[in-house]
Amino acid sequence: MTATHGYTAISRRTLDLEDYVDVARRHAVWIAGPLYAGIVLSVCVAFSLRNIYESQAMMQITPTQISADLVPSTITQQLNERVAQMQSTILSRTNLSNLIQDPHLKLYPDEMASRPVEDVIEMMRRDITISIGNNAADRKGASTFAIKFSYNNRLKAQETVQALVTKFIDENETSQRRQQNILKDFFGDELNQAKADMEKKSADLTRFRGENQGRLPEQSQLNMSYLASLQAQVNGINDQLNRLQQDRGTQETHLSSLKAQLDMNNMIGQEPQNLSAFSPAARQNEELVTLNKSIAEGESRLRLLLKQYKDTYPDIRDLRSSLADLKAQRDELLANQEKQQAEEAAKKEGPKRTTNYQLLQAQTNIQAQIDATNQNIKNIDAERQSKLREQARLNEEIVAYRNKLAATSNIEAQYADLNRDYNNAAQRYQETFRKKELTAQSSNLIQRDATEKLTVLDPPSLPSKPSKPNRWQIVGIGIGVSLMLGIALAGVQEARDTSLKNLKDVRAYTNLPVLSSIPLLENTLLVKRKRRIAYLLWSAALIIGLAAVGAAVFYYEAVIANT
Repeated sequence: MTATHGYTAISRRTLDLEDYVDVARRHAVWIAGPLYAGIVLSVCVAFSLRNIYESQAMMQITPTQISADLVPSTITQQLNERVAQMQSTILSRTNLSNLIQDPHLKLYPDEMASRPVEDVIEMMRRDITISIGNNAADRKGASTFAIKFSYNNRLKAQETVQALVTKFIDENETSQRRQQNILKDFFGDELNQAKADMEKKSADLTRFRGENQGRLPEQSQLNMSYLASLQAQVNGINDQLNRLQQDRGTQETHLSSLKAQLDMNNMIGQEPQNLSAFSPAARQNEELVTLNKSIAEGESRLRLLLKQYKDTYPDIRDLRSSLADLKAQRDELLANQEKQQAEEAAKKEGPKRTTNYQLLQAQTNIQAQIDATNQNIKNIDAERQSKLREQARLNEEIVAYRNKLAATSNIEAQYADLNRDYNNAAQRYQETFRKKELTAQSSNLIQRDATEKLTVLDPPSLPSKPSKPNRWQIVGIGIGVSLMLGIALAGVQEARDTSLKNLKDVRAYTNLPVLSSIPLLENTLLVKRKRRIAYLLWSAALIIGLAAVGAAVFYYEAVIANT
């Protein structure tokens, strides 16, 4: 500290312990006054503040009673996540307003009368504390959480915590049921849509199958089997037609032979009875019959060879050459017979002929054989026509199946798309149905309380002691602050006083030896007057302070301590 003497600044000397004691003695009023005021004020404030009681409840997250491997859960959030979500819902403006205005609770009546509702709601939101703890054994998250509420009435604090616990339990069940109802409605609509889509795809596939019956890809193997069977039947019919053609040729040859025999018998019947069987005409007839038979057999063999080989085949050329020679011989014999018949017709009427009954019987037998052979030929022709009609029908079926096989490649891609669409629709229906069943099982578990749920581990406590304020702490802080304020005021007063206080100051600031000192003599009446005034002021302050402290303590005992 420095003191100013005229225009020269002189540094103050260093103070020692005796100097500090002298400073405290000189300015005791500046220290004691704020200290006493601080004590009175802190006591009044500490004992006039209302008690704040904190009620606490501990809730536990009970895991599901059935393994998720048996019945998978449809709840997508862990319960600790839902707790945070429920906390936002429960601490919303509407819920807190309902709690404050509950006729049974009637919270914050003074504040509701003097402040807006929004301010009171925010005040209650600050008084509510929800702390979520982590359990080291449970890696999924929180296993317990605490609900705390601070209020000036311990009974209402407990009832409010109980109301919050009830709201958490109800909100948990409501949220689970709400989520299950949403899933149930969603998967119900999805299942109906998937079913309608599957039925539409099935109808399209069925209609396509009906419109393309026999041309479907899975029917191609069956069509090929039918086609092979039809071709085998056609080959069999061709073989039967060849056999019928061969039989007809045989019958025609036999018929030609019979007709030749009949012509020969007719000629024999016209000649005189003494005509020998070994006459030239008889020999010619026998040769003609033999040639006709050889020609018929050769032609039948030629037809068979032509069906198997080409015209340039050597056997065919040789057979045709042989047939040409036989036909030339037959034509020569026929020409000779016609010449002889003409010569005989030119002759005169010969001797009278007699009836040959044996020859007539032979002619009758030959005619009967000719008629039977003609009938056989007609039967063969009728059977051949039937086989030809059957062959035509089979050929038409072969063409139809070949067209189906050709059309299969054209509709294969479209049929594959329809099958794929139907399979996808059926798979979607099955998956949606499984999810709907899973939702129903989860709803059943919720109704049986077998899912993850909230349980009360510790019920709301009824506090016996207030959690705040800490009155003695407030008093101690008031005393400390007032003491520091008094010391600061004493220091300010000492700094403002530049007078010499004792012999140490005289020696330090004058550098002169002190021979003797004369004490300060004041008026006795003036000193007594100052003392009386000081005693009076301190007595009044003491009385007022004690009255204030007594009133604060009485208010605490009468009003605050009984809440």
